[in-house]
Amino acid sequence: MKQIEGSKILPAIQLYHWIMNPLGFLEECVQKYGDTFNLNLLGFPPFTIVSHPQANQEIFSVDSRQFDAGRGNGLIRVLVGDNSLFLMDGDRHKRERKLLMPPFHGEKVKSYAQTICDIAAVAASQWQTRQPFKAQKAMQDITLEIILHVVFGLSEGERYQKMKPLIANLLDMVGAPLRASVLFLPILQQDWGAWSPWGQFVRCRQTIYDLLQAEIEERRSQPDSNGNDVLSLMLSARDEDGQPMTDAELKDEMITLLTAGHETTATSLSWAFYWIEKLPKVKEKLLQELDSLPENADPLEVSRLPYLTAVCSETLRIYPVAIIAFPRIARSSVEIMGYHFDTEAMLVPCIYLTHQREDLYPEPKKFRPERFLERQYTPNEFLPFGGGNRRCIGYVLALLKMKLVLATILTKYELTLASDRPVVPRRRGGTIAPHNGVPIILKGKRSRPQPAKTEPIFSQT
Repeated sequence: MKQIEGSKILPAIQLYHWIMNPLGFLEECVQKYGDTFNLNLLGFPPFTIVSHPQANQEIFSVDSRQFDAGRGNGLIRVLVGDNSLFLMDGDRHKRERKLLMPPFHGEKVKSYAQTICDIAAVAASQWQTRQPFKAQKAMQDITLEIILHVVFGLSEGERYQKMKPLIANLLDMVGAPLRASVLFLPILQQDWGAWSPWGQFVRCRQTIYDLLQAEIEERRSQPDSNGNDVLSLMLSARDEDGQPMTDAELKDEMITLLTAGHETTATSLSWAFYWIEKLPKVKEKLLQELDSLPENADPLEVSRLPYLTAVCSETLRIYPVAIIAFPRIARSSVEIMGYHFDTEAMLVPCIYLTHQREDLYPEPKKFRPERFLERQYTPNEFLPFGGGNRRCIGYVLALLKMKLVLATILTKYELTLASDRPVVPRRRGGTIAPHNGVPIILKGKRSRPQPAKTEPIFSQT
């Protein structure tokens, strides 16, 4: 049986590298030990990183009862609560996922398309010409507005006004690498009052939960006024025994959607604007494709454009927001790619390292959307949203947001990067984001090129 090597440095040093420079640390390890290796971070159980597509496939396709994934996500419990889908396993995970699926697929997602375009257009119309601003912050504003509208049906009112800054503050509290340490080091999770970092986090989170509870109670008392938003659909959902979701379940799932559903897409959009503005040929080709459709084109038709889709895919490939898929904990001994793993062994498919494989993506450090037009990648080779029964439940909505926000803004406005300096990835909480937020400048409104006039083949005389 093959043996697995791993980092020999002290667990405390491994944790430091994992927090401060995770991509560099992973790349160094894969160069030394190959695509399967062990890590041992201080305060966490040892785990095995895998990045070969075959290993991903064997993990994702095995019977869901072979692995637990929810209990491997305890790190984010403080952010999303005990009842988040992220933390569930077995029958409870299956039940909750089934309840949550309908609002995020099929016709329901399609019905959000025009709303996404409208929100992006209104937000961009308020940007100041010639004044640098950070794409990350601008995209967070847009995606949070979309989430509040699509998930909660909120676009005005006192609760809406309170919720927006609270969500942004909550994520900023665990954003930068040093602040993110509080997620990885439970010893730092001490509430010393409203002035302390953890005290501020706890109070902000509780205020959000109080607002969510008030919204749920109001909806339950007025069931006839519920609309097409995700919360309304979740309130009306019933499991196989006819039971609805409890208030506690609803609140934790809502905070999961708020924190994971807008921050991640905002980061991906920031990267997309960086690459599009940095690479003139990519921008030119993308604009030609967007201009091939009429100004009032159906948003769903826009979302199906192949090069736009390729640009979004390449953005998600080169610097995936989540660098690892959910850890899997073996419930019994298992063999993966010739390696034997005992019960309770933790396996972690690495999205970033899979996306950086030369055999799959030649010149992986190069942003080249064409690779997604030349080849169809399997879910084990391209996995920005994870895989198997743990694939992100909102990935269809996330992709739709990316495509339509990009298309709406790029067709209406001329943008440029505020600096020629390269933007590098940096940890932001549990994710990877641009280190400087991608400063950009609005040059002005864009004039769409007029369709070329063609001379009639025959002229009247």
